[in-house]
Amino acid sequence: MGHSPADTGGTTTDVLVVGAGPVGLSAAAELRRRGVRCRLVDRLPARLPYAKAVGIQPRTLELWDRMGLVRDVLEAAVPLRGQLIYADGRERARIELSLPPEVPYGFAALPQYETERLLEAYVAGLGTSIERGTELLSFTQDPDGVTARLRTASGADEELRVRYLIGCDGAHSVVRKTLGLSYEGGAFPETYMLGDVEADWDLPPGYGLRSSGPSPDGAGDDLLVCIPLPGTGRYRMSMKAPSASAAADRAGDGVAHGLEGGTGPALDDLQAVVDRLAPRPTRLSALRWSSVFRISHRIVDRYGEGRVFVAGDAAHIHPPVGAQGMNTGVQDACNLAWKLALVVRGEAGPALLTSYDGERRPVGEEVVGRTVRHAVQGMDTGPDQRRTLMLREAQLLVGYRDGPLSGAPYGPDEAPQPGDRAPDCAGLTTPVAVYPLRLLDVLRGRAGHVVLLYGADAATLVRAADATRAAGDLPPLAILARDAPDGVPSGASVPVYRDAAGEFARLYLPDDATGFVVRPDGQLGARFPIGATTTALSDYLRSLSVPLRPRTGLRDPVVARDGDHDLELDAR
Repeated sequence: MGHSPADTGGTTTDVLVVGAGPVGLSAAAELRRRGVRCRLVDRLPARLPYAKAVGIQPRTLELWDRMGLVRDVLEAAVPLRGQLIYADGRERARIELSLPPEVPYGFAALPQYETERLLEAYVAGLGTSIERGTELLSFTQDPDGVTARLRTASGADEELRVRYLIGCDGAHSVVRKTLGLSYEGGAFPETYMLGDVEADWDLPPGYGLRSSGPSPDGAGDDLLVCIPLPGTGRYRMSMKAPSASAAADRAGDGVAHGLEGGTGPALDDLQAVVDRLAPRPTRLSALRWSSVFRISHRIVDRYGEGRVFVAGDAAHIHPPVGAQGMNTGVQDACNLAWKLALVVRGEAGPALLTSYDGERRPVGEEVVGRTVRHAVQGMDTGPDQRRTLMLREAQLLVGYRDGPLSGAPYGPDEAPQPGDRAPDCAGLTTPVAVYPLRLLDVLRGRAGHVVLLYGADAATLVRAADATRAAGDLPPLAILARDAPDGVPSGASVPVYRDAAGEFARLYLPDDATGFVVRPDGQLGARFPIGATTTALSDYLRSLSVPLRPRTGLRDPVVARDGDHDLELDAR
C-alpha cells in the first residue's frame, strides 16, 4: 500500500477497549490476532452470572469459526430448533428455525456469561487479560492520539496514551456521552420480569415458547417468552411485570434499557405468570437469578468521531426480538477491528476508518427499526415470508453493497457481489485430503483478506497467480478449480482446491474464470475477471486508503438473497 507506520505520538499501546462484554472481547480478539497491541478494561470486578443475551446467530458462528473459536462454542451451546406460538391457550403456529443446507451452522443458545468466558480465554491466549475493576473516567483526543484517564481496581488514577479508543461500554456508555453523540429513540412503557429457571414440562427439546393472553386486569395482553438454555429443563423466561409502577426509570441519564437494580421477582412471581400462560401445567424450580428490565430503542447519530468509536449497546439498543443485539454488536467489533489493524500497522490510510460508520450504522438502523416493528406487530410468519425471515434473523442477509468500500459489480446480479456475505460451500477436495472440505476450512485461522481464483483449469489459474506475483502485486491465496488438480505442478505457489461438488460454482455463479476477494469479516470485497486480476487487486487495495464513496442517505442494508485484511495475504 505504500504506507509507513504512523507516529505513535508517545502512545503506550495501540487501542484501548472499554467494556469486556461479548462486543469488547470480540474487538480485543480481532485486534490481538492481527498483532495490534490493546488494553481491555471493565469496571466490573467479575463476569455477571446472568443469562442476558443468549441467542447465537449462524452468522456469528461463522465469524467465530474463522477465528478458530467455534468448536468451544458448539460444545457449550444448545441448538435452537424452533418456536411454539400460543395465544389464549391454543397453539397458533410452530416456527421451524430451518436454513438452506449450504449454511454451515444453525441457531444456538448460550448464556452470556459462558460466551464471555470462552472469549476471555481466547483473548488471554493471545496475550491480553481483562483489567477488572478499572473504570474509564474521561478522555480527550488530538490529531495524534487519545489520552484516557482510568481509575484502577486499587483506586489509583492512571493516565494512558493510546492511538485509538473503542467504547463497548453498554447502553449508559461513558465513551458515547463524552463524545457527545446523540442517542435518539424511545422506550416501551412496560416493565418485564426475567428469570433463569427450570421447568418440568415436556416441550420438545430446543424449542422456545411464546404465549400470550389477556392480562389479569384486562388492561392489555399478558406475555410469556421462554428460551431453552443448556441444562435439563432450563429456560430463560421473560414476562410482563404485573404492575407498571415498577417501571420507573432508575438509569439516571434518560436511557431506560436492560436490567433494573434492586430485588428481582421471586419464583412465585414467575410461577403465577406461567400458571396463566403455559400450554400445560408445570412447576418452576432452581431459580438461578431474576430481575426486571426495560426495553428502549435508540441509535447514535454516528459510530465514532476522530480516533474514538462506539460499538454494540453503546451505539444501538432495541427490543430483544430475534436475539439481534449481541450478534449485531459482535459484527460491529469485527468490522472495526480489521480496519483499525490495517491503519495501526500503516497498511491503509485513516480514511478507511470512516467506512465503519458507513457500513455498520445502516445495519444498526435496520435492526432497530425491524425489532421495534416485530415487538409491536409480531413477525409475519406466512410461508412466503418465512424463508427470508429466517435468513434475516440469522443475520445472513447483512450486506454493504451501498457502502463506501463496495466497488463495481461483476457477473450476474443474483450472484454474490462486493459487499455481500461470502457464502460458505462444501465439497472442496485436494490431492491429499480424502474427505471434502468447506470454504470455511480454507479461511479458518487466517486474519487477513483471502483472494480466490476460480476457473476450469487449475494449471491456468496457477499461471495467472504467478503472473500477478511477478507484476508486484500480492499473490492470491487459493485456487478453486472445476477440473481435478492432477495437472498442477508439484510445489505450486498457491494452494489448489477442486470444486468437486460444484457447490462453489452454484453459489457464486462465476463467469468462467473469476476472482474474488473475501474480507476479514467474511464479506466479499471484490469480484473480477481473471484477466484483470492485477488491476482489480490494486484498485481494491487502493480503495482501503481512500474509500470509494461516502455513504449517501439511509438505505436498507439488507440484500434479500440466498445465499482482514492483513495485506500480507499469507499463503499458509
